[in-house]
Amino acid sequence: MIATVKQKPWKKWALTNLLALTLVITPYSVATAKPKNTGELAYQQVTYLSENIGSRVAGTASEKTASQYLQTQLKRLGLKTSIQNFTYTQKGTTYHSQNVVATKPGKSKKELIIGAHYDSVSVGNGADDNGSSIGVVLETLHALAIKKTPYTIKVIFFGAEEIGLQGSKYYVSKMTEAQKKNTVAMINLDSLLAGDYMYVYGNNGKQGKLRDLALEIAKKRKIAMSTNPGLNPDYPAGTTGDWSDHAPFKAAGIPYAYFEATNWEIGDLDGYTQTVKHGAIWHTANDNLTFLEREFPGRVKEHLKGFTIVLTELVEKADKALR
Repeated sequence: MIATVKQKPWKKWALTNLLALTLVITPYSVATAKPKNTGELAYQQVTYLSENIGSRVAGTASEKTASQYLQTQLKRLGLKTSIQNFTYTQKGTTYHSQNVVATKPGKSKKELIIGAHYDSVSVGNGADDNGSSIGVVLETLHALAIKKTPYTIKVIFFGAEEIGLQGSKYYVSKMTEAQKKNTVAMINLDSLLAGDYMYVYGNNGKQGKLRDLALEIAKKRKIAMSTNPGLNPDYPAGTTGDWSDHAPFKAAGIPYAYFEATNWEIGDLDGYTQTVKHGAIWHTANDNLTFLEREFPGRVKEHLKGFTIVLTELVEKADKALR
């Protein structure tokens, strides 16, 4: 979530290549055996990003290290990857950041974008915001490795989200009109661990079909996921604010779905106050796995599992909502 006030190949691969994401190759892999349960691989990735790399402030060496790590993880899944470098200016100083981009061909050349930012603020170590989303996306890609999805998947890990959505704004600014028309939707993930409840949002009206499909999947899988109830008239039911990386795509006329964990029924009813027990976790020193595991036992793994299951099936069935 943006750091501002109140804003919060594709053929079958050998098994050894498919599981390379979990081999012990320091520092560019997760040091553990093949995971047995959904959410475990995501948890390993969150741990590596937040504990081994730590805080990943935009424009710093640690953000660059994280981008290199993520590019390697995507390559280990057999994906064609690239780095999209960009600059931004803050208080008269120019900073360098980068988006990590990967493509998994599908049955159609039309693209479904899955995006999440990997930078963090300086306090805490960005486990919730936003190592959580990177973990879920990487596990989803692992689950889909030898499957032919209905659309070509474009994965984008955005840099400098916390400094005004710089990475996603830059990516959209470089899209041609033909590329925009070829993009069926954008799925954004941001801050999935800490919040009291799991949510999915989407466009208002008829363009919210991807959100509605996600809710159907969650209900079928008995996963406690809902959407913004619309208690705050500034944010109609089923929608959310423009404070994360879905916003530039939405502004370009591209439908979106957005996964998040928070609590829309407390505080100012704007989704900013994530928990009853500790208020907001993002952008605080509490954004680390040690605190989250101690204060919310079982929540981290439950959320990683739930979001991964729903995202994976949503990508597999996206054409049912978007055709």
